[in-house]
Amino acid sequence: MCLAVPGRLVSIEGDDPLLRAGRVDFAGVVKQVNLAYVPEAVVGDYVMVHVGFAIAKVDEEEATRVLAYLAEMGALAELDEAAAEGGATPGMAAAPGGPPRTSS
Repeated sequence: MCLAVPGRLVSIEGDDPLLRAGRVDFAGVVKQVNLAYVPEAVVGDYVMVHVGFAIAKVDEEEATRVLAYLAEMGALAELDEAAAEGGATPGMAAAPGGPPRTSS
């Protein structure tokens, strides 16, 4: 099962709307994601990320609540393990047919 995970947008690069990417902090693990679906997102916003794409903006309260639930379930351990192994975060692969994802 894949979930959307909230994170805080810490930087943005690129001007092309389809290739615009950002670095998103997921409770201490930073990943690069595609921002094509949230053109209004700015640094400091919280976004929900699914399969390498930010799919929606959320407020900080909602992001904090979801991260707390994920931590309670032990789901954030997967983020830490993936970062330690240097591999892709579970559920963060590029979606087939979607906008190209920039590499991290």
